[in-house]
Amino acid sequence: MFSGGEKEKVMKLGIVGKKVGMTQVFDEAGNIVPVTVVDTSNCFVSQVKTKDSDGYSALQVAFGEKKPQNVGKAELGHFKKAGVQARALTKELRMENTDDLTQVKAGQSLSVSMFEKGDHVDVTGTTRGKGFQGVIKRWGFHGCDASHGGHKYFRHGGSNGSNTFPGKVLKNKGMPGHTGDVRRTVNNMKVIDVRPEQNLLFLKGAVPGAKNGLLMIRTSNRSKKLPTGRALTK
Repeated sequence: MFSGGEKEKVMKLGIVGKKVGMTQVFDEAGNIVPVTVVDTSNCFVSQVKTKDSDGYSALQVAFGEKKPQNVGKAELGHFKKAGVQARALTKELRMENTDDLTQVKAGQSLSVSMFEKGDHVDVTGTTRGKGFQGVIKRWGFHGCDASHGGHKYFRHGGSNGSNTFPGKVLKNKGMPGHTGDVRRTVNNMKVIDVRPEQNLLFLKGAVPGAKNGLLMIRTSNRSKKLPTGRALTK
């Protein structure tokens, strides 16, 4: 845990958590707000990287639980050096401002108390993998007519070539292939509630990935703006 005097610094670092699922809560006006619940238990600092020692500034965070007998000797020695028990995975949070790392040491735990209601965060996760999909589900093609000679080509992509010039299939052409399972970031998600005693974070809206998926949460440095360019006041 970090003390209250270090709260300002910690808010710039971020945290790693697990998607528990979605639910809904009531705001002050009585409106229903859909929220995603994120569990950030067992989140520790396993290494602090600096430009002098590693060439860049970053905070390595260890998350989850894993039996020591299932961890390799090299990785186990890395956790032992940091004073952290074996963890399931590690992630890095890049730091642009090196001053943010002055108050952080390996072995310290991270808590959602660094966030407050009303904060805006950027959430990074891996989307659901949907396997091999055709052009209709993958790219939204409307398909072929069901009559007037359609025969059996209702869901085909149709011709994807070109004329004599350039005589090849152009890049970025919508074709069948693997769908999902990619890294995505949702910006400016509002923090609805923070429960440090349970290490739970409530975010407004949906985040990438399925239940139990890994999420990286960082304080957003983007200002949410209206189409006219006026910044939101709420």
